[in-house]
Amino acid sequence: MHIGIVGATGMVGLKILEVLEERDLAIDKISLFASARSEGKQIPYKDTVLVVEALNESIFEDKNLDVLFFAAGGSISEKYIPIALKHHIRVIDNSSFYRMDANTPLVVPEINGDLITDEVMLVANPNCSTTQSVLPLKVIDDLFGLKRVVYTTFQAVSGAGQGGVNDLLSGEPKQFKHNIQKNVLPEIDVFLENGYTKEEMKMIEETRKILGLENLPVTATAVRVPIINTHAISINVEVHKAVDLNALKDAFNNQPGIVYMNGSLYPLAEMVDGTDDVYVGRLRLDPSVEHGLNFWCVADNIRKGAATNTVQILEKMI
Repeated sequence: MHIGIVGATGMVGLKILEVLEERDLAIDKISLFASARSEGKQIPYKDTVLVVEALNESIFEDKNLDVLFFAAGGSISEKYIPIALKHHIRVIDNSSFYRMDANTPLVVPEINGDLITDEVMLVANPNCSTTQSVLPLKVIDDLFGLKRVVYTTFQAVSGAGQGGVNDLLSGEPKQFKHNIQKNVLPEIDVFLENGYTKEEMKMIEETRKILGLENLPVTATAVRVPIINTHAISINVEVHKAVDLNALKDAFNNQPGIVYMNGSLYPLAEMVDGTDDVYVGRLRLDPSVEHGLNFWCVADNIRKGAATNTVQILEKMI
């Protein structure tokens, strides 16, 4: 099997390579692609060194690739994924470009990995905040039936790439509009005409698609906070049935990919950083509605929110 990574020198691309090495899949060859300015860069992998190649249309004809990861942004996916598909290369796309395409599965493997059949050539990876949120929400929906979801996110600067990390370390706002060392910023991605940001609308639309609940009422406020890595999300939920907290705790404990923390224990960024699970805590009833609850959800946005989820998609493909 010959795997390629487009955007291999970026934060997510490098993490995909790291996760591939950790999981030790039966891969015969890995090729790395990036912009021309990264051509020739050497990146260690296992007991060898991989050399980055410049991304261009010839690679799709000459490389005999089986699967390509795309981790280079929507414009690159828009331009090159159709070419890859034309050459019968299967694609896992980490950008937002194909996520809401009706013919493209949007996959969190623990939830809807069965959508990846032998005939599926393109799979989209969800937004990092959506990925961690839908895992516990799926458990809740199966037990009680989701009625409404309210998200408030606390997202690390790594979600904005290396530029976001540089802003936090330097105190000089280049990636962000304001100094992230001294502020929390209720603005992630661009503002839309409806007053929401694109990040917030991604969470709303992707949640509905992954859970198969196209009319589910969902709202979101996405906030950038001054920590390097891991996203935390406060999630308020209304459901159709009376909530049995003990049954829900048991279900969380038995759900692959979730680590449930009970009582006064709750997940922190420094605890979750570098892990692949979604951590859930602060579970409690919401007495302001008939059937409601609140919980706190934390995950490594570069791993489970991006790289690990894409590698898990690959595992379903093969």
